[in-house]
Amino acid sequence: MNFLEKITGSDMTKAMKGFEARAKVLPAEYQTAWKEIISNLWIHGDFTGRNLMPILDSALELLEVTSADCQRIEEVLGDDIKGFCAALVGDEGAKTYRDKWRDQLNNNVARKLGGLK
Repeated sequence: MNFLEKITGSDMTKAMKGFEARAKVLPAEYQTAWKEIISNLWIHGDFTGRNLMPILDSALELLEVTSADCQRIEEVLGDDIKGFCAALVGDEGAKTYRDKWRDQLNNNVARKLGGLK
């Protein structure tokens, strides 16, 4: 990955197109689960979302392997896809980007107000 790709995000676009191509060959229930996984994981990304690329790759690989083994999606992910995604990123209490930005804003405001006294 060169500097221009990193700045423009074209490397991530290529990776996502690759993920989507791989997901299109999965059975319909796996494709639906993949879309849910993507939507539930993006809220845990950093500003660029680049930190999620390895997680998305691993999740898709899990779906590919279990699909090849003819397992049902419920056997693989369970009934709670949102919980599965939270477990992928670390913990049930994993902070979203909104939580991180809110904490940063609160800390900055507290620091500025503390300096006024």
